[in-house]
Amino acid sequence: MEIAIRFLGTRSRTRWELERRLRRAAASDDVITATLDRLAGMGYVDDTAFARWWAEQRDRHAPRGRRMVEAELHQHGVPRDILESLRGQELAEPALDAEGLPVSEAERALTALERHLRGRPMPTELKPRQRIGAFLMRRGFDPGTVRAAIRAATAESTTGGSTAEPDGLGDEGP
Repeated sequence: MEIAIRFLGTRSRTRWELERRLRRAAASDDVITATLDRLAGMGYVDDTAFARWWAEQRDRHAPRGRRMVEAELHQHGVPRDILESLRGQELAEPALDAEGLPVSEAERALTALERHLRGRPMPTELKPRQRIGAFLMRRGFDPGTVRAAIRAATAESTTGGSTAEPDGLGDEGP
């Protein structure tokens, strides 16, 4: 129990992470099960709460696409059924939550793009736009969301607000 509590002292953990840590400490299966059940009963081990916390931290500090966040959660041992239930909840939520954090995929992409640009205007040349698109794709955003974010940023940075400029991602213009 002491090992698990010390491990939980730095940040929230999933049941899988705690089990792995206790196995590394050479605890028996009975002790591991009893410890995890006791911690879950006290509310210290909750994979659903961990997944929500992780996604919120991503939105707050380093916005990522849904695919990337799900991959990270999977690496932390969050079961697929929890990921699927959270995915269903995301579709029913508004674009921004009460704290102003992005909730939708499009809002996350725009936030990531704004942070990447750091106040600079959106470039008009093709190559820099392709690099920005690749940056967003590496962050787990799908191509359609990337195109929409680039168009929205272009519309905001130009005085005319035209969105007919090519985004450099293979999308045919009008």
